[in-house]
Amino acid sequence: MRIIAGEFRGRKLLPPVVDVTRPITDRVKQSLFDILTPRLGGAVVYDCFAGTGSMGLESLSRGAAHVTFFEKDASALKRLRQNIEALGVQDRSEVVAGDLFKWFAHTEPRGSVDLLFFDPPYRFVHAAPLPELMGQLTRHLAPAGIIIFRHETKDQLPVDFLELIDQRGYGGMIIELLRARR
Repeated sequence: MRIIAGEFRGRKLLPPVVDVTRPITDRVKQSLFDILTPRLGGAVVYDCFAGTGSMGLESLSRGAAHVTFFEKDASALKRLRQNIEALGVQDRSEVVAGDLFKWFAHTEPRGSVDLLFFDPPYRFVHAAPLPELMGQLTRHLAPAGIIIFRHETKDQLPVDFLELIDQRGYGGMIIELLRARR
């Protein structure tokens, strides 16, 4: 795992200790960030299910102003914090440890998030109350903010208040860019 472009280009990131996360390949990350780069300058980013922080740290490297990382797993949290410290971006990041459902349920919507990475464990897509959670997430988005949702090709997001603006397939995985319906 490494940072692909920007301020920290080529810097290696500590990978997960155990198999609790699904790191994204460099090829897929490059393709996605080719699409996102015009939106990153000064952006406020949420990296939900952050793992060791690859997406949020890539965002900071490419000009995002601030990233809030959400992670529950203790081993991934340790690596995430080590990666943030190694890049020296503590002042541009925040780590929320624990259940992101509870955080979103008890936090006032900010309405200022430009990019929100939503990359849950694939099994989560079938077990979680996604329409409710996606509604909570959407209230944190800036007017032009987007959600980047990574999931298996067979899964769909069962909500009608989000609009698909782009979709890319990579093997058995889909990445969708979504925004709140206007």
